[in-house]
Amino acid sequence: MNGPEKSDSPIVAVKPANEAARAAEQQVEPRGGTKENADQQTTVRTQSREAVSHAQARIREAVTRNRAQPLTTLLHHVSVDVLRAGFFGLKKNAAPGVDGLTWTQYEEGLEANLQSLHARVHGGGYRALASRRRYIPKADGRRRPLGIAALEDKIVQAAVAAILTPIYETEFLGFSYGFRPERGQHDALDALAYGLGKRRINWVLDADIRSFFDTISHAWLIRFIEHRIGDRRIVRLIRKWLAAGVLEEGRKIETVEGTPQGAVISPLLANVYLHYVYDLWVRQWRQRQSTGDMIVVRYADDTIVGFEHQDDAERFLEDLSLRMADFELGLHPEKTRLIEFGRRAIARRRARGLSKPETFDFLGFTHYCATRRSGGGFVLGRTPARKRMRAKLRQIKEQLKATRHDGVEAQGKWLAQVLRGWLAYYAVPMSAPAITAFRHHLVDRWLHAIRRRGQKHRLAWPRMKVIANRYLSYPRIQHPWPEQRFLVNHPR
Repeated sequence: MNGPEKSDSPIVAVKPANEAARAAEQQVEPRGGTKENADQQTTVRTQSREAVSHAQARIREAVTRNRAQPLTTLLHHVSVDVLRAGFFGLKKNAAPGVDGLTWTQYEEGLEANLQSLHARVHGGGYRALASRRRYIPKADGRRRPLGIAALEDKIVQAAVAAILTPIYETEFLGFSYGFRPERGQHDALDALAYGLGKRRINWVLDADIRSFFDTISHAWLIRFIEHRIGDRRIVRLIRKWLAAGVLEEGRKIETVEGTPQGAVISPLLANVYLHYVYDLWVRQWRQRQSTGDMIVVRYADDTIVGFEHQDDAERFLEDLSLRMADFELGLHPEKTRLIEFGRRAIARRRARGLSKPETFDFLGFTHYCATRRSGGGFVLGRTPARKRMRAKLRQIKEQLKATRHDGVEAQGKWLAQVLRGWLAYYAVPMSAPAITAFRHHLVDRWLHAIRRRGQKHRLAWPRMKVIANRYLSYPRIQHPWPEQRFLVNHPR
């Protein structure tokens, strides 16, 4: 197939060719309108969110009444209001899929478009289009494939995900943190820090599933979905998205395994897959085979497991490899490591004449064993991973190069926004030297960009520091100690 598939129903109000420039402007900045129109849109969004909440509440009631049997009537919850909420939940400036349709274009005839989409979804006329393949650079220099779905596919996926979420939230286990409501990366980091600091953990397994999103078995995934979802129409929609394929350089590639990274429904499907393959199995292994203390934290396909005894850790790693192979997955041989780590690791390794304990990376942070200045007790050290810092600084350098002639003020405002976002995530206790160094390197790259404007331009460092201080705040710790926040969120 040499081109994108055609939708069964035309989209209302697609912009003509002579308005391409206006459409491009609207992708970056939304159109201005009267206060009345803005109020109407806000009201519609609020009503749509309320409709989603009402549908989720009814589904939770059905789950509470019947926890054992699959739910057989779900598609009727995918109403026009739920589809509208899915549309407003999408990013306005996201790249279009193979249909070339943008958020702003679809909004022009939103109600007619949603009515048409609703009729096709419930009447069986809805067809999923192939995802447009794009690659983004990873911190290690490799490229991560992303699948950009067509706009209507995103809308339906968001609506179905909203319907399925309350069902699976009653199923998912507590140590699963990725892509779940009211759970984030720092919640997973806090749980890990608390477990390493308060439990009898001496060994840590840093397990990496090789190409997880690209190797998910469609057959196993559908079996897992059908274990809880008995509505064949919902299952049929999921099958359509899995089999839609990808379009790369004008050529359609059939997909027989995996789910596209970047698709709205993919995080939920990935959690469902790992819930049955990993989470339930780990809980059973801990109850039946572990001879000592054990902690587990999983965020999407990244997982850290801590053990009290080395024998447990080695047996678990061997059993986990066999478990993954049973479901057509595998552990990355170079990224999966078992290391000595924990409260007693420093003293034990010192007694054996060994160096400091190894470190491991999780969710962008390098974790290491340290001691408190007062008393010498164990404290978990966390600092931004070097490869993440280097990748971010390279990105900043390229952007400064592209905007070299925009002026100091424009660059300063942009850099201030970048620095605020970086600190909002990485400014945790024990990271002060790293975040201070990050700001220094950021200013240094800004200085080089300014000097490159002209051959005779020589801006001195003292003057550069004055300019930087005008726009860039000095780094400070923005997160509490993980144990404090964990105990607030989990008082038991």
